Order: sequence, then structure tokens, then C-alpha cells
Amino acid sequence: MDLISIFLLAVGLAMDAFSVSITRGLTLKCNIKYALIIAIFFGGFQALMPVLGWYSGMQLQSLISTVAPWIAFILLAAIGIKMIYESFSSEDECSVFSLKDLLILSIATSIDAFAVGVTFAILNISIITPIIIIGLVTFVLSFIGVYIGKNVGHLFGNKIEILGGLILIAIGLKILLENIL
Repeated sequence: MDLISIFLLAVGLAMDAFSVSITRGLTLKCNIKYALIIAIFFGGFQALMPVLGWYSGMQLQSLISTVAPWIAFILLAAIGIKMIYESFSSEDECSVFSLKDLLILSIATSIDAFAVGVTFAILNISIITPIIIIGLVTFVLSFIGVYIGKNVGHLFGNKIEILGGLILIAIGLKILLENIL
């Protein structure tokens, strides 16, 4: 697989993380250092999942391909519903991800990268270069996404979390529908 193909694959895989990063940036009230934390989690999981897929190989391919969209939908919908619920809170504290939220969203947005890793194993493609590129592209796009969301979020006030939650639910539904239809 050539570098251009790997880069395009990485951009495609990073789109869910980019979208989620924007939605989280919409509600980010603290300084931009949290963009770095979010980008590290998303980029790290996006690089880790193909490795796990690579090692899992063909034995789990049929199981993962049928269950993964449901897992992604449930995880994204749960976080989206939580964001909507929290938007009605009167607290004006610094809005950041909890470790639990970061882990759930990192897994949910990188499940498709697991399947890519399985594909790399089946096609006997070396995994080292793709995981580096996938991780870096996701890191950069996630960081930029949070920054974009943070700058736009101030225009809409504190209740922007409702929009963020709805977007997360929509992304989960999109993943589910693309894989079951």
C-alpha cells in the first residue's frame, strides 16, 4: 500500500474523531491544553486499534464486522445523551472530558480502525507505517477539531452541549446505518 493511499485511509478513519472533537470543543470552557489531551487519546486509540485488529486476524473478522456498528452507536449515543442531560445543569464549571468519557469516545471512534487492522493482516500489509500515519493524522485533526469547536462554541452560549450531544448521536446512527443497510 502506497503512502498516499495510507494517508487517505487515515483521513477517512479520523473523520469520526474529528467530528467528535469539534462537538467537544463547542463546550470547552478551559484553555486549549485540553485539545492536546483529547488529540492524544483519539490519535492513540486510532493507532492502537489497527494493531489489535492485526493480531486478531481473520478469526474475529465476522464477529467484529457485525457487532462493531452497534457498539459504536451505543457508546456514541450514551455520551450524546449524557451531554444533553448535562446541558441542563446550572453548573458553570470547566467543561472537560472525564477519563471515562475519553476512553468511551476513543474506543467508539476507532472501532473501524480495528477492522482496517484485520484487513491489513489478511492482505499481509506491514502495519508499522499505517499505524504511525493513522495516529498522527487523527491526532492533528482532533486537535484542530477541538480548537475549531472552542472558537465557534462561544458564539452560541452554554447550551451548545445539546447540539454536541445530538451530533454524537447522529454520528453513531450514521455508523450503524452504513453498516446494516
